[in-house]
Amino acid sequence: MLSIFDQGPFAPCPSPFNLAAHVLRHSARLAGKTALSVLDGGASADWSYARLEAAVRGTGTGLLRAGLVPGDIVLMRLGNTVEFPIAYLGAIAAGLVPVPTSAQLTETETARMIAELRPAAVLRDPSVACASHPRQISTAELLEMHGLPPCGYAAGDPERLAYVVYTSGTSGKPRAVAHAHRAVWARQMMVEGWYGLTEDDRLLHAGAFNWTYTLGTGLMDPWAAGATALIPAPGTAPQDLPALLQRHRATIFAAAPGVYRKFLKGSALELPELRHGLCAGEKLSRHLHEAWQAAAGCGLYEAFGMSECSTFISSSPSHPAQDGSLGQPQPGRKVAIVGAEGPVPIGEEGTIAIHRADPGLMLGYLNAPEETAARYQGDWFLTGDQGAMSADGQIRYLGRSDDMMNAGGYRVSPIEVETALAAHPGITQAGAAAVEVKEDTYIIAAFYTGPEELKTDELQAFASRRLARYKQPRAYVHLDALPTGANGKLLRRALPALFKG
Repeated sequence: MLSIFDQGPFAPCPSPFNLAAHVLRHSARLAGKTALSVLDGGASADWSYARLEAAVRGTGTGLLRAGLVPGDIVLMRLGNTVEFPIAYLGAIAAGLVPVPTSAQLTETETARMIAELRPAAVLRDPSVACASHPRQISTAELLEMHGLPPCGYAAGDPERLAYVVYTSGTSGKPRAVAHAHRAVWARQMMVEGWYGLTEDDRLLHAGAFNWTYTLGTGLMDPWAAGATALIPAPGTAPQDLPALLQRHRATIFAAAPGVYRKFLKGSALELPELRHGLCAGEKLSRHLHEAWQAAAGCGLYEAFGMSECSTFISSSPSHPAQDGSLGQPQPGRKVAIVGAEGPVPIGEEGTIAIHRADPGLMLGYLNAPEETAARYQGDWFLTGDQGAMSADGQIRYLGRSDDMMNAGGYRVSPIEVETALAAHPGITQAGAAAVEVKEDTYIIAAFYTGPEELKTDELQAFASRRLARYKQPRAYVHLDALPTGANGKLLRRALPALFKG
């Protein structure tokens, strides 16, 4: 028996189709219902479904009036405000192609993106770093668009390009991942396979508006289900989240494992209306899972995914994980564990792979057909993550097949970090690796050689000009030589053992 999970395909995406129209499909029926509450202590700023859709479609009109035309790419350099999801959906509603990016990126990093994407415009919060571009649309202009007449939803082939996201590549160069409108249709498989989400739920996501994890799990998926999304105001500390969950009657909580770690101190949490928690971004440890269940008294369900295909393996209220596994592929997915000759027998280790027919899978890397083709083995898209499948479809996670690091839910290429540091005149060679500083807590550490040990604050300042904050090392270790193999190649997996706290 081979390691293939296949219970039949999900319902095909209708055509013509528009991603934003699907997300806001309940707006007319639920016009007066709260779609979004931005939580600030005991207060909240509420958006009804009617107000939300009006702002989205008004923004679509404003972007078209600004001279943009369907198919144009727009780079998003916006802050942690509600303007981020509204501009994102407004662009898609009008047929434009938004590229959401982290506000932590530096001017240097955005310059490379602008050169690659050649966007028609940049949606820009003046406080967010960005390289120069001749057409920048400010947040003040975006706010004025909310009151404009609604644009029509630009419907068409669900296979056409809808949006682009960036992911760190194993080559060290961030890759532009192109997604079709159908990607949001595929997210419905997550509703039963992970969320257990209903129209009556109030889902609180602990992430920022301008994080793609929040954008999907915290906003678009609740709206597509007719539920209410709860987002903490910028600056909310993790230790304040339990009080927000209780005060605002959250029924589902979603966050990266690091957030759970920061507010779980072993004491019981009084959350009578919370049904369960959701977790994604990095592997959930058994210790953290047990700590949550002891404190909250309800389940915590993990999901595995990536920028190229969102989440497609998960545990859920109806299908809990067994024996520390990730869970199983969501109903409608076709997933395999693949070896050199194809799917391996049940129980054997291999690469987690998803079938090319999955509606949530990317169109490809933008303008990089050869790099896209290299990720496939026949009909299987290779994730680069290793696993093993049991007879009932449960998948154990066994780590990465490369040296990719995880920093607070973001995958970071060590090569990108090393390349940035190697430009320092006092460094002759650099290596980067994730190191464990305490149980379940990892940071990026940089190891380097050079004539002499450099001051940490100097290196931090140097890195801050070239790398987004989440990519920057939190520790620097000077060595006489970096570990190498017989061929002289850097052995990154040997670096953590050289870290001394």
